[in-house]
Amino acid sequence: MVIGSRKRSKGEKEMTFLEHLEELRWHIIRAVLSIFAMAIVAFIFKDIIFDNIILAPKDPSFLTNRLLCRLGEIVDIKALCINNKPFEIINIKMAGQFTTHITISLIAGVIIAFPYIFWEFWRFFRPALYENEYSHARGAVFFSSFLFITGVLFGYFVIAPLSIHFLSSYTVSSQVSNQIFLRSYIGTITSISLASGIVFELPVVIYFLSRIGIVTPAFLRKYRRHSIVVILILAAIITPPDIFSQILVCLPLLVLYELGILISRRVEIKRAEEDKRRDREYSQKSNENASL
Repeated sequence: MVIGSRKRSKGEKEMTFLEHLEELRWHIIRAVLSIFAMAIVAFIFKDIIFDNIILAPKDPSFLTNRLLCRLGEIVDIKALCINNKPFEIINIKMAGQFTTHITISLIAGVIIAFPYIFWEFWRFFRPALYENEYSHARGAVFFSSFLFITGVLFGYFVIAPLSIHFLSSYTVSSQVSNQIFLRSYIGTITSISLASGIVFELPVVIYFLSRIGIVTPAFLRKYRRHSIVVILILAAIITPPDIFSQILVCLPLLVLYELGILISRRVEIKRAEEDKRRDREYSQKSNENASL
């Protein structure tokens, strides 16, 4: 079986390598067009994207900030009231705001169009799967999109406000004031949100690696301690240099890793059942042939 191999209708031969490339090209074109279409929509609704989404986490009225402040009042910990001191965001380049507008529109286009992008590539690889492989991979588009969006929302609502509070309020001296560069602020928000969305795909990655036999539940359990180190490194990469944000990223990743072990175990059980079924079918055919 060749990945990406697409069969024609009965009586026709399989597509050639160049035909595969042509087919893949059109899937990529449609995916890119979907990104540009969503980016145009995001570009048009600039006020919503920037005022209500991008710049919102630094405001005291942001959902996460309000909830933490309310919790701080209940447990009498004033430090939980984060981002209650507004700071200035500046732009120092002539075309800085325009190029930032374009960049954020493209990023928003990728996030919004992600389910369709994944679906396009899934349509390309789908014909290469056997019927039993396809039955096990049903829902791949939904679950991948769900995990990605969940990761993006987790990064945006949980990690971003805490990181903004830490980085904007940290000072080396009272004589130095923080004036945050626009691209720096937006880079923090987008990198955290996108990185969280990507790492939340861990269960999907484990599922497909288990299906092709690269990883097993025993392998994942054996290297659990090593995975914790890798997760800590990932958390350090995708979050600003504060330990609290890194812990917040590590916790869901550890949960997802444990979920991946359960998924891998389920895949292993299914594979064992399929092997037994094939053995029975082979034995029945052998007995039928012997009786003839």
